[in-house]
Amino acid sequence: MHGCTGRVTNRRGDKAMDQKKQKEVLILATKAGKIMMRSGAEIYRVEDTIERICRACGVEFVNVFAMPTGIFVSINNRDQDDTVTYIRRIRSSETNLSKISSVNNFSREFTTTDMTVEEGMKILDEIENGRKYPFWFRELAAALVTGCFSVIFGGGPPDFGVAFVAGAGCYMLSRFLEKYEINFFIRGFVCTAFASACALTGEVLIPGVAYAHIVAGCIMLFVPGVAITNSIRDFLSGDMVSGLARMTEALLIGISLAAGAGVMIKAWVLLGGAILW
Repeated sequence: MHGCTGRVTNRRGDKAMDQKKQKEVLILATKAGKIMMRSGAEIYRVEDTIERICRACGVEFVNVFAMPTGIFVSINNRDQDDTVTYIRRIRSSETNLSKISSVNNFSREFTTTDMTVEEGMKILDEIENGRKYPFWFRELAAALVTGCFSVIFGGGPPDFGVAFVAGAGCYMLSRFLEKYEINFFIRGFVCTAFASACALTGEVLIPGVAYAHIVAGCIMLFVPGVAITNSIRDFLSGDMVSGLARMTEALLIGISLAAGAGVMIKAWVLLGGAILW
């Protein structure tokens, strides 16, 4: 058996780990699962990763139940009467495919080498706290994505310019609200309302600008594509609770985006603004 077995037990072939080492393995495996879950991984991938790490350390019985808001793990061996259980609450999430890939690579390395739990924990800390792209780079990417989508939806160069500015503002506003832990529904509502205001103003002041193209491009920044895809995969894998939770989250995000744009349009009309389609 590969993995940390030779380091956690005194020698390969020892019957069981002591309880302290079991807890260390359990915390390590759950931490790997938490990073993946917070980064947008599928439920089956999270559960499989946790099971593989535990079994690589000689744990005979592993039971994992993962949901978008929490992970429950219980482990035991044949010659032990007590089951060790660990629960990890997950309060926030993001889409970070790089972290998912890094944890996958870590899992493969951990289960095929004699890496210790301490070494594994250090690697997971580095993955979790890994350096992100600079803010200016993410801001530029958001602006370009918004502008390009406005063109894809039928806009021209003027639409691209207004969408570029609106997208940069939307992303900055979203990060500001996230800093103060504003929930995703309010964030989506406020950001699309801001994008609509920018688009309506640009439509009136700049010839050739179409409001619809700009708003459509801005909305694409916040469309929960990963949540929708993962909810379908969870349904197909039999994880109905997780699939329903993620589908509900995606639906609420969609409602917030539509509501933000709709409320701003209505307010614009009531205040005497003109929409030039």
